[in-house]
This record gives sequence, C-alpha cells and structure tokens, in this order.
Amino acid sequence: MKIVIAGAGSVGRFVALELLDHGHEVTLIDNQPDQMRVASVADADWVLADACSPEVLSDAGVREADVLVAATGDDKANLVISLLGKAEFGVPRVVARLNNPKNEWLFDPSWGVDVAVSTPRIMTALVEEAVSVGTPVRLFSFNEAEVSMYAIVVPEDSPVVGHRVEDVALPGRTVLTALLRDGRPVTPSLDDVLEAGDELLLLLPDTDSEALSRLERLINGAPAPAVD
Repeated sequence: MKIVIAGAGSVGRFVALELLDHGHEVTLIDNQPDQMRVASVADADWVLADACSPEVLSDAGVREADVLVAATGDDKANLVISLLGKAEFGVPRVVARLNNPKNEWLFDPSWGVDVAVSTPRIMTALVEEAVSVGTPVRLFSFNEAEVSMYAIVVPEDSPVVGHRVEDVALPGRTVLTALLRDGRPVTPSLDDVLEAGDELLLLLPDTDSEALSRLERLINGAPAPAVD
C-alpha cells in the first residue's frame, strides 16, 4: 500500500518504520526542519512542507494514497489534514492522531476521520485494564463502521465461566474477536470454554447505547447462559 504520514515526530517516524517493515510505501511530511531526521527512516520519501496545504498533499501523492495518517502533535492540524485527505483527494482510509481527549467529539467522519487514535486514551485504557476486572475498557473506535473495540477481564465468579463461546449470549451485533489467556492471544472458536481471568476483546456497535451495559451485566451478574 501507499501511505502518506503527516507529522514526522516520534509517533510519525515510529509508524513509518513499522509500515516499511511490512512492505508498504511510505511518504513522511513535516514543516519543521528539526523533525526531518531522514537517516532514521531512510527508506521513506520525505517532504519538508506544511501538510495543511492542498498543494503539498497533492505533490506528496495523497491522491494515489491508500491511507493518510494525520500524526502531528496539533489536533487542529490533524483535523484539517484529515478533511483535505477525504474531501479533496478521496483517500479511502484516514487515520488521525488525537492528542487531547477533550477534542474527541470532533474526530469523526464529518472531518474525514475514519479512525481516531488517542495516545492518552490508550494509556488510560492500559492502566485501567491492569487494575479492572469485569469493567469494559474502550480501546479505540472505527468511526466509519460505527463500532468500538473494548477489553474486559472475566471475573472468577462470572456466570460465563465454564461455558462455551457459542452458548454465551452476547449483545446483538457484538463480536468476540480475540481473547488473551495466560498472556497469549487466542482466536476463539465456538467450542472454546471461557475461563476466569480471560481478557476478551470485543467489537461493540456505537449505535446501540445499551450494548455496553448488557455486556457488563452478562459478564458480572446476569443469569448463566443456557447450555445445550
């Protein structure tokens, strides 16, 4: 894939290195000369310019890009870059870095953002994940699909312990994508039996305001699901 990253700070460079390792073509844009550490990501194309300019994005090849990543440390700039990428150049997928969680309400499809990634929120989620059992923790959202990924640790006295995945009545349109057991990721099958301490990774619809509370009741205190 061709990927353009606006913002060549530590976040942008790290993402670029990971993508290059996976065989993608990467262009980095930044208007700060001190961020142009070309040797650190030598296989990327580098552009010293302001990514908030349509001309700069055009010259950087955004029109042909499969993904645009707005990774600057300025939320206003990331929103402008995202909107230009989606509305002006029709980039199929726009990922935006959210620096201040208070601005989260702006990072949606109306600003061209398909996926907003909040480093502070992820850090908070990881802290909560380490100390919370039975409480859903939101990791991130997919705006275009209107779903969010949550993690929840199964308590020892959970009614779902000992039951097969197939027999656990998850809220409608909720998908169990993976579980972590003994520090290892597991792709769950319908016949897998849930254990205390399992960390479930689930996709929940944002459009169903009751899905999260139903999930929490299911994991913590709803009647045990029926078993065939």
